[in-house]
Amino acid sequence: MGEPVRVLHVLGGLSLGGAESRVMDLYRCMDRDKIQFDFLIHRRDFGAAVYQKHFYEQEVEALGGKVYALPKFMGYNYVAYRRAVRAFFREHHAYKVVQGHMTSTAAIYLPEARAAGVPVVCAHARSAGVDKGLKGIMTKLLRLSLLKRADYCLACSKEAGEAVFGAKWSASPKARLVPNAIDAERFRYDVSLREKMRAELSLGDSYVIGHVGRFHYSKNHEFLLEIFARVHQHMEKEGKRCKLLLLGEGDGMEVAKTQAVGLGVEQDVMFLGNRKDVEAYYQAFDLFLFPSRFEGLPGTVVEAQAAGLRCIISDRITTEVGISELVSFHSLEDGADQWAREVENSLVYERRERCEEVRMAGFDVRAQARRLEEFYLTGTLV
Repeated sequence: MGEPVRVLHVLGGLSLGGAESRVMDLYRCMDRDKIQFDFLIHRRDFGAAVYQKHFYEQEVEALGGKVYALPKFMGYNYVAYRRAVRAFFREHHAYKVVQGHMTSTAAIYLPEARAAGVPVVCAHARSAGVDKGLKGIMTKLLRLSLLKRADYCLACSKEAGEAVFGAKWSASPKARLVPNAIDAERFRYDVSLREKMRAELSLGDSYVIGHVGRFHYSKNHEFLLEIFARVHQHMEKEGKRCKLLLLGEGDGMEVAKTQAVGLGVEQDVMFLGNRKDVEAYYQAFDLFLFPSRFEGLPGTVVEAQAAGLRCIISDRITTEVGISELVSFHSLEDGADQWAREVENSLVYERRERCEEVRMAGFDVRAQARRLEEFYLTGTLV
């Protein structure tokens, strides 16, 4: 057998984020004798003699992939960024497919990849919103021409596709839906693992509310903490205990810690950082709380359902993620008190595994891996 086809994935980084985790799930399931992934990421410390590796870099290298870097795009460095992209693809153009998950600058790097001779370039929408302020405005402007510039415009949900590529995305022959598939079996509900994790975390008989996500504007941690503070107050009056477990990292973590102190709940909020064995922590939860301002299609909510967890989530998230009756959608306009009541009314239920429901809904990573293998080999995605 000859050398495997190499595919380049362009990402903001290789940290433990949603897009990165979904791509890595696919990578692990690929037939790597046929397909190999390389990664082009963006670094603030680009050009430094020494830098800290991102979360997944070591695993990528162990699987046979290569990691390259570009300077982080800041707007004011447009010319330098484009020059760095052009230089990269002049040297690294032997890819069958370049798949750009970082859509904010895809209209810059995908044309450079095509000009260097890459046969298929595609953009992959993974979010249905943008940051607030000037950064968000710039992102929207940079995305305006994407539908014309890419051979395929992929999206994890219809909402994400229309948010990134425009309202006419679904009618375009370039449009393809690629669900955020997971390894459902990894998250199967396991009573013995639940008991082990709750003992390790000293949770006792506390009701445990969980959240998995980076500390970013989109995830709405400030509202999440307000909800938990109300739940905590109500339960204390009834002589019950509750805990909030937060997995993830990001620029907003210190602000969230300060808020927890201000709300008087810091002793019962656990900031656990990034965890590679996140599936074990889902077992310890009693409920998954996810009041995001915007998402593409959050794989974490699919993971939580696979683990048999009730999920109370924002109605700004696509309904495509509600693959079972475990999910209930609520408006952010309802306020923390109403959300707290929903949480308290949802904590007691019969929990069971839901892996088959996840697979039947089209979120099985192995099925998606076979579909994408065919795409990477032929250049045609059905």
